[in-house]
Amino acid sequence: MPVFQSRLNTASAVVRDNTEHTTALIAQLHTLQARAAQESAKARPRFAKRGQLLPRERLALLLDAGAPFLELASLAGYLVGESDPEKSVPGAGMIAGIGYVSGTRCMIVVADSGIDAGALQPMGLEKFQRLQKIALDNRLPFVHLVESAGANLMQYRVEEFVNGGGNFYQLARLSAAGIPVLTLVHGSSTAGGAYMPGLSDYVVMVRDRAKAFLAGPPLLKAATGEIATDEELGGAMLHASVSGLAEYLADDDADGIRILRELVDKLGWNARESALPVGAEPTLDANELLGIMSRDGKKPADMREVIARIVDASDLLEFQPLYGPATVCAHARIHGIPVGVITNNGPLDPAGATKATHFIQSCCQSDIPIVYLQNTTGFIVGKDSERAGMIKHGSKMIQAVSNATVPQITILCGSAFGAGNFGMCGRGFNPSFLFSWPNARTAVMGAEQAALTMSIVMESAARAKGLEPDAERIEALRQKIVANFERQTHAFYTSGRMLDDGVIDPRDTRRVIAMTLSVCRDGRNKTVYPLTFGVARP
Repeated sequence: MPVFQSRLNTASAVVRDNTEHTTALIAQLHTLQARAAQESAKARPRFAKRGQLLPRERLALLLDAGAPFLELASLAGYLVGESDPEKSVPGAGMIAGIGYVSGTRCMIVVADSGIDAGALQPMGLEKFQRLQKIALDNRLPFVHLVESAGANLMQYRVEEFVNGGGNFYQLARLSAAGIPVLTLVHGSSTAGGAYMPGLSDYVVMVRDRAKAFLAGPPLLKAATGEIATDEELGGAMLHASVSGLAEYLADDDADGIRILRELVDKLGWNARESALPVGAEPTLDANELLGIMSRDGKKPADMREVIARIVDASDLLEFQPLYGPATVCAHARIHGIPVGVITNNGPLDPAGATKATHFIQSCCQSDIPIVYLQNTTGFIVGKDSERAGMIKHGSKMIQAVSNATVPQITILCGSAFGAGNFGMCGRGFNPSFLFSWPNARTAVMGAEQAALTMSIVMESAARAKGLEPDAERIEALRQKIVANFERQTHAFYTSGRMLDDGVIDPRDTRRVIAMTLSVCRDGRNKTVYPLTFGVARP
């Protein structure tokens, strides 16, 4: 069994420094994630007065005790709309992830109505629609706990109105694909939000709290002059007994969750899932993952050290190790699931791209999922590489990644620069899931390289006009470019813009990959019964 022999000197000053830096980033990540919960918890007195549970209390009651929950896009919206890192609240106004309800793995979305009464937050649409896509791709029942004030009319943006239609389109597609959509309405679900329960297959509403109508009393009076109360327009009792919008009427939040859990159980969806194999734990310590990547991302790392700390028994079989060695390809298992792993010990060169193409195609031939561990400065440049056909061989790799027929899971472990981000199945290449380590950096190129490139361009332009380059102006531009790139390359910034599915602690990499592989496998193997149209209400 080819168990990897680690050469990582965990006692070295470099590894200690890397570990200290990564640990600080993880602490910052946890602080940001806690910020949303703390902001939402400020509404506790108001919720208690109404006899309601806070959004995270609802989620905890919904989930099976002790079962895994993979939170998704917890930093969505961070530094979007609010540029102050100390004030920006991440989460995009919802808590979401893949978890178990009555033994059934589901996509769960909970409106965080403790923040701005659940009004739409920056990146909220993008997050919701990404969650819907994951559910559709992987045949996960879609469970939605609703309480939202809807769009913030004081911050109205026409693109949010137009793109918001995608929420309803995807709900209809889920239902038509044979994937149940279940909604529990805790409070307001009005205007466009009324179509959330309207396009669900099963609806539970909380008595005296849930509201669903296309126009609330203020809009109704403004539009028609008609005067009506919330309950008369769309209370839970009306929808359960008159309109038929709700199948079930709950006494309170906890009762609604009880009904929802019972309903999920009665659907029998869990009978179509397989248990996740355990697999032998790595022989190398996952805590050592914190010390592998350098503080500035500029020092090389042997990514085989990463592979060996996430795969079963630290057992990996390298593919063509002597050919294009800067690109590492290996066969392994994670929680008993066979995987192909592709990572970078240097830039992607013609030989490495050719090897990766071969490896991707062979994985597809054997129906083996592919895990990409990105740490690349991009495709190699220079006269020699151009003559060796870098464009041609890099294009073959991109063709293979784009058309692979197996699940592809990407982890941004370090640098994710240039076209290497693309070739290694970056966000634009529709991986099944993509997560970032907190030290990851994403950009078209490094900040200094970008600044130097523009400096050379400006100097050349000046000399072409017979002028002496303005050194002071060029230096000012250089500093501006560096600051702009550095601001946008950080994993927290890119995650805030939904350029990944979340930032994770490197020590959780094995668990996260295993769960997502299991989700993909079960989704591919699950039998569903599509309809021409989604389930229509009576």
